[in-house]
Amino acid sequence: MLKRYFLTGLLLILAVLVFANENIIFDIEVTGNKNIDKELIVSILAFAPGDFLTENDISESIKNLYQLGVFNNISIDSRKTAEGIVLNVIVEELLIVNKVTYKGNKKVRKSKIEEITDLDKGSYWSPFLKVEVSQAIIKEYREKGYHSAKVSFDTEILEKNQVNVLVKVDEGKKITIKKIRFHGNKLMPSKKIAKKMKTKKASLFRSGKFDKEKFEEDLDLIITYYKKKGFIDAHIISNESEIIDDKYLYIDIYLVEGNQYRFGSVSISGNTRFNTDILLSNFVYKENELYNQEKFSKQIGKIYNMYYEEGYIYATFDDVLEKDDDKLNIKLTITENTRAKVRQIFIKGNSKTKEKIIRRQLAISPGDYFKQSRVMQSQQNIYNMGFFEMNIGLDYEPINDNGDIDLTFSVQDKTSGSVNGSVGYNSTDSFIGSFSLSQNNLFGNAWKAGLKWEFGGSTQNFELDFTNPYVFDSNTLAGFSIYHTTKEWSSSNYEIFTNGGAIRLGHSVDFLNYSKILGGYSLSSKKYSILNENDIDSSDDYLVELDEIAWQYNSSGNFTFSRDSRDNVFFPSSGSNFTLYSEMAGGPFLGDFDYFKQIAEIKWFTKTFWKLVLRTKWRFGYVTAFGDSDEVPPEERFAPGGTGADQLRGYEDRSVGPNNGGLREILFSTEYACPIAGDQVIGLLFFDAGDSRNKLEHFNPKKFKKGGGLGLRIRSPFGLMGFDYAYNFDEDKWEPHFQFGTTF
Repeated sequence: MLKRYFLTGLLLILAVLVFANENIIFDIEVTGNKNIDKELIVSILAFAPGDFLTENDISESIKNLYQLGVFNNISIDSRKTAEGIVLNVIVEELLIVNKVTYKGNKKVRKSKIEEITDLDKGSYWSPFLKVEVSQAIIKEYREKGYHSAKVSFDTEILEKNQVNVLVKVDEGKKITIKKIRFHGNKLMPSKKIAKKMKTKKASLFRSGKFDKEKFEEDLDLIITYYKKKGFIDAHIISNESEIIDDKYLYIDIYLVEGNQYRFGSVSISGNTRFNTDILLSNFVYKENELYNQEKFSKQIGKIYNMYYEEGYIYATFDDVLEKDDDKLNIKLTITENTRAKVRQIFIKGNSKTKEKIIRRQLAISPGDYFKQSRVMQSQQNIYNMGFFEMNIGLDYEPINDNGDIDLTFSVQDKTSGSVNGSVGYNSTDSFIGSFSLSQNNLFGNAWKAGLKWEFGGSTQNFELDFTNPYVFDSNTLAGFSIYHTTKEWSSSNYEIFTNGGAIRLGHSVDFLNYSKILGGYSLSSKKYSILNENDIDSSDDYLVELDEIAWQYNSSGNFTFSRDSRDNVFFPSSGSNFTLYSEMAGGPFLGDFDYFKQIAEIKWFTKTFWKLVLRTKWRFGYVTAFGDSDEVPPEERFAPGGTGADQLRGYEDRSVGPNNGGLREILFSTEYACPIAGDQVIGLLFFDAGDSRNKLEHFNPKKFKKGGGLGLRIRSPFGLMGFDYAYNFDEDKWEPHFQFGTTF
């Protein structure tokens, strides 16, 4: 009995082994491959020799092979052997494109077709590629108005699994819109509807080209227009187009207008953060005013902004329109939800600038309630540093059930310094040249440093400047400058040699937003030299005296108060910039010159329409001698003309006012600025007026010097460059002005 059981069990084991061996993969063969290596095909299979074969492995392997995009057909056969299963992977490779030629394409260049398609030598010629190429070409033709264009292909199969492809284009005739017809509009004239569409019929000044995407947008514009006129139920039933004579397109639009409604009452519920009357004040309508969906959405937006500003970023607003005869009564339900706090603030992308420098620009801090205006101000402050590209990214992520969020500001570094150099030769000074280096973000600390050297002949000018805006990680600014310069004022017939230096110290005014104060001291030695003694007259007695004395010392202290609320320092569209500058030389500071100087300047920036900005500036200057001095040094007087601080375009530099400058100045300037390429390229119209006199009572606004014209500003890696072409109203002539590093 035991022997019988033993034999039975042995037979069962042998049967299982034989059956299992029949499903074990012994070998894998590949046939049909011409350009694809067998090893690559085998490596992609979901099975290998020695594996137990399943149907799932076979289907997975076929799927993986098709994903290569190089096979037209794939199958797997098997045969049983004593050692196991031998699998044969049978593939049919796609043809490889050897050459592509085009025929019939007259309106679209071959280079353009090659640009918009992926059909190149070496491509695998597949049904999918045929469809893709055909659709791309037809789309290009439709954009040009050829809506009946067709594409077909001829192929010539070559040896080594290659193919020559001929792309044949049947362009057809150019189709233009002949007429757009509206059906169902009883109260709204067809002409008014047609004016709201970007799609237009052909005319003397319009091509009449049909653009499907633009037409789809037009259908939305039509309904938007209806809803602005009180037709809240208006909708388009269908639209049809018909091509006549393979040349003209007729478009029919079928719509339902519905009834026309007017604004009714507004009620609000669910609000606890804001008083109902305050919220209702955002809804302002005239009696019997037609319901305007766009206007209503803007007013709802104002309420949303109120909540968003206070951190209620999860608040929802559900409005229900109830019809009452020809009136729409609005019921607004507000669900305030939780108020979001800022837990952490992250900064990403700053590879050059230290994070602590960026964090100083943030107007919002961890622990604050979310406030939209402060977040936007933070973005603008970061951009105004001038170290990053325009788009300062912002993202926030809820981090707990209380609705608190983490903020992330993303920045992208840009060049913040420049190096310039030049060398030349002339017969007077032999070799001359210049070298300048500037960096506004030295070592990522926002330190500003500049070095300028001009050399050659008798010229040896040198300037070194450094400013640290955050001394000891505080809001205190400190800086210094050292200079050795020669400056020629040819219009005033003198040049001045100066050796000196200055120090400055500043701090923000914490209790007054956007404000700061700056104090400084400068000490220099100066020497004046008359350029042409033959041009001297009695008004130049003081200049003659300075020329005879030679070197003298100028010791002065200065104080500046400024408030700058511009939204963008590179192209402001709102805000203002006020500066009050006072300087005293001599007196308690000693030195050889005693004078007091004060300048007040105010600029306003107002956005008008589109992106056009009106910019207005007033500048008032006053200087007087005191103590032991009877005269003010000529270079400290006011001589408007040209560009720069005392800007008066249309006139040569320092050409307006008394000889050697006046003791008072009044200047006015206005510009209408238009962004051509963001805040990188700005075009402008301008008008300047002003004068300089020795006494205030000598000013006559009717006799102010006036100039106006066109200008261009370009922000380059080397700084701000500008060109103005100004008309001089008094002398009836045009004057060009080039400038570098100046702004309005």
